[in-house]
Amino acid sequence: MFIAAGAAGGGEGGWLQLILPFVLMFAVFYFLLIRPQQKKQKQRNSMLGQLKKGDKVVTIGGLHGTILEITDDTVVLRVNDVTKMTFDRSAISHVSSVEENASA
Repeated sequence: MFIAAGAAGGGEGGWLQLILPFVLMFAVFYFLLIRPQQKKQKQRNSMLGQLKKGDKVVTIGGLHGTILEITDDTVVLRVNDVTKMTFDRSAISHVSSVEENASA
């Protein structure tokens, strides 16, 4: 009886030793992968929410243009003097700054 009680006590420590590596791996994944991705997504949503008429933008396909019209879902870009193209708002990669245009 005494030996069985000692074996049961050792089994409880074994569970902790089995679970601890998984908890540590999840913590590493969270802080190295999940959390930075959430921060990038918040920044992207903020950028898309701040788009306005006249902004110079670049699409995810690499097309440069100026916003002529903007709705909740779509953006109309002027690509050159004549051409207008309609894109989903989510297709905007980033707003190009004045410094980028001056160096190009």
